[in-house]
Amino acid sequence: MTLVIIAIIASASVTQAATLKAGSTGSEISMLQSELQTLNYDVGPVDGIFGSKTRAAVQAFQRDNNLLVDGIVGPQTQEALKKANILNASILKSNTSPQEKTNQIISTAKSFLGVPYKWGGTTPSGFDCSGFTRYVFASQSISLPRVSIDQYGVGTPVAFNNLIPGDLVFFNLVSGKQVSHVGIYIGDNQFISATSSKGIAIYGFTPYWANAYVGAKRIY
Repeated sequence: MTLVIIAIIASASVTQAATLKAGSTGSEISMLQSELQTLNYDVGPVDGIFGSKTRAAVQAFQRDNNLLVDGIVGPQTQEALKKANILNASILKSNTSPQEKTNQIISTAKSFLGVPYKWGGTTPSGFDCSGFTRYVFASQSISLPRVSIDQYGVGTPVAFNNLIPGDLVFFNLVSGKQVSHVGIYIGDNQFISATSSKGIAIYGFTPYWANAYVGAKRIY
C-alpha cells in the first residue's frame, strides 16, 4: 500500500521538464500551487496563475530547503518538491488522527470551490466528480479508484442517518447505472462535489439529490 501511495503522489507531482516561473499559467501551475499549499505555504487561491503570491511561496520553499532563492521552479526545485510531498504524505499517514484527517479533507475540498467541471478532469485546473474525490483523498495519502462506481466498491457502508464528515456519498443520475456520481459529505446535511452545472460546489440533500441517493461509504 505504501508503494502505491508513493507512486500516486510521485506521478501527480509537479515535476515536469518545463520551468515554471512568474507569468506561467495552466494546470501545471495549479498542481504546483496545490503542492505548496499542502506543505503549508501560502499561495493564495489555487487558480493556475503564477503570480506574486505563488512566487513568494516558491521562494520560501527554496529558502527552507537550501536552494537558490530565485522564485523559479526549475529541475532542482521540482525534485525537492517531489521529495517534500512524499515525505509529508508519509508523516501524515503515520501521525494524523481520523479527526485531523477529516478536517484536512474538508479543508482541501473547500479550497477548490469554484473550480470548473471538466469531463475526465483529475487536477485543480478542472475536475469530474470522481477525479475530485480521488484528488482530495490523495492529499491525505488515501488511495481511491478512479471512477465513482469503483469508489463505491471500497470502504465500509454507512447508513444515511449515521453520516459523518469525510464519508463518500453516492448517487445515480443515469438510467441503467448503479452509481454515476460521488461527493464528500461535509456535515449539516450537505456534501461537496463536482457537477457539470456548477463545477466544485456545496449541495444540500434536496429532493433532486435525495431521490438520486444510492448510499455512502466510510473510507478511513
